[in-house]
Amino acid sequence: MTELVLDGHKLLWHKERLSAWMRGERIAPITIDCALTRSCTYNCVYCYGKLQANDEKRMTKDVIFRFLDDAADIGVKAISFVSDGESTCSPHLYDAVIKGKSNGLDMALGTNGYLLKDERLEEILPALTYLRFNISAATPDRYSQIMGCSEEYFGKVINTIKECVRIKKKKNLSVTLGLQMVLLDQFKDQIIPLARLGKELGADYLVIKHCSDDENGSLGVEYDKYFQLVDVLKEAEEFSTDNYLVKAKWSKILSEGKRNYSRCFGPPFIMQFSGSGLVAPCGMLFNEKYKKYHIGNIAETSFKKLWQSERYWEVLDLVASDKFDACTMCGSLCLQHKVNEFLWNLKYNKTSLEDLEAKAPMHVNFI
Repeated sequence: MTELVLDGHKLLWHKERLSAWMRGERIAPITIDCALTRSCTYNCVYCYGKLQANDEKRMTKDVIFRFLDDAADIGVKAISFVSDGESTCSPHLYDAVIKGKSNGLDMALGTNGYLLKDERLEEILPALTYLRFNISAATPDRYSQIMGCSEEYFGKVINTIKECVRIKKKKNLSVTLGLQMVLLDQFKDQIIPLARLGKELGADYLVIKHCSDDENGSLGVEYDKYFQLVDVLKEAEEFSTDNYLVKAKWSKILSEGKRNYSRCFGPPFIMQFSGSGLVAPCGMLFNEKYKKYHIGNIAETSFKKLWQSERYWEVLDLVASDKFDACTMCGSLCLQHKVNEFLWNLKYNKTSLEDLEAKAPMHVNFI
């Protein structure tokens, strides 16, 4: 687990694409983060998806498979089914994971786990690079309060995690099984119990991350309160062993929700789709009110055609220009944040492409 990067980026292991971008060439994304639907069975207190409403399109099996073919064809390396919806709500999830893997793509899934079918785990686990369970509490009552669901859901999810661990061990699979806690000050009582629970379940890691908010502070995240949690987070990390990693995303948790860059250079490398099929530079810009940044929809136009279109590059050039201020015009600490920090420093000669360890980390194509 020491090779698992949970607070950083992996762009340095993609020098060829970095160099092409530096030369001004149009590159395919390395990673695409997307959902297969905007639906969800939960109503989490911290859900950013509530702020991402946009025109829903129908993500049929044909649409999803065409996208996975396009992604492989243009040189995308990894697909993570995460984004703004719960992809287990889609009847096409299992086929999509297997199809993506057969296309040579690294596949990953982030889920609350409630709708995951235990009887189909043996099909998808060998095809996944990682499976991450979003779980922000370690007891049924707190789970229900924080994640907006019935207390009964907790037991089902725990049993599914156990089944994943059992299958991984039985079949000696390489898939990484992780847990993720989205942290707010009012959840601090669950930090240590979750660190303990992950270890008991046999998970590979627990990552504790910040909560993102939009530019208007709609979710009411108080970033200054994270500083009061440093000691308990360090205590949680002490549960780590050679086979189990507990990691707080320190660089974001202690950032006060601020950026040290003003332009968004990350989307050419890590693009996001909404569960509606909408293609936009990032999830922060999915909402209909950001329509000027919307590129198209894969339910209407193939991703390959969108990627080849002038509209795609006009939008990406716009968010990378001085007409867009990442500090004030979009939400806090986005998916592309660490990539943006690195690319900002690279663009303005504060770092170079020479600093590279010989051994690539785990999940290298999920940048």
